[in-house]
Amino acid sequence: MLPGAVIAANLAAVRARMAQAARANGRPSDAARLVAVSKQHPPEAVAAALAAGQYDFGENRVHEALPKIAALAGSAARWHMIGQIQSRKAREVAAAEFALVHSVDSVRLAERLSQAAGGRRLPVLLECNISGEEAKAGFRAVTESDWVSLRTAAAQVVSLPGLEVRGLMTMAPIVPELNAARPYFARLRQWRDRLAAELPGAAWTELSMGMSDDFEAAIAEGATLVRVGRAIFGGRG
Repeated sequence: MLPGAVIAANLAAVRARMAQAARANGRPSDAARLVAVSKQHPPEAVAAALAAGQYDFGENRVHEALPKIAALAGSAARWHMIGQIQSRKAREVAAAEFALVHSVDSVRLAERLSQAAGGRRLPVLLECNISGEEAKAGFRAVTESDWVSLRTAAAQVVSLPGLEVRGLMTMAPIVPELNAARPYFARLRQWRDRLAAELPGAAWTELSMGMSDDFEAAIAEGATLVRVGRAIFGGRG
């Protein structure tokens, strides 16, 4: 684990880069919110980030998140589920009451989460595969031929009583330089805008995109949430 002072300095540097990327593209400096990805880092690292004024944290696996949530109960931490969710884990994810689930990647998972929500509406994002890479999860959103199936799936999820759809999430492919990621993020924004026009029953305000290597390109294209781990906490514990 990095010393607390280093984590605080890293956070300050990431926030400065985020603000600069937003201003350079005509957006308010606070247009995007930082989700510090704390997966494989101990509760003490999260506590150091909390002390530096970071409140949103992202976890990939519910079994790793739950002990941290318990360890930091009563703090100002807001927890985000950002990793792929197995359908059999839907009840645990719903019970953990995450502030936002970024990774709803199928109608089946959405239905399981809705059933497990227990009378509340779980805030979620629909994960989209904007690159077409076979290894990536999510609703395919690559070419115009994907539109009908994406809209149909999104309409089904929006109609579920236990979910509150707030927008979309994606991961761009690894690219040789920063600006090469921008078309992928622009594509997600365009899909989001089309869904907002077609399905006004959801808010569609959030775009979760951009990580340690490409968050500035994501902010340039309209990200409202960026998920940054390594640039804050260093290598995984």
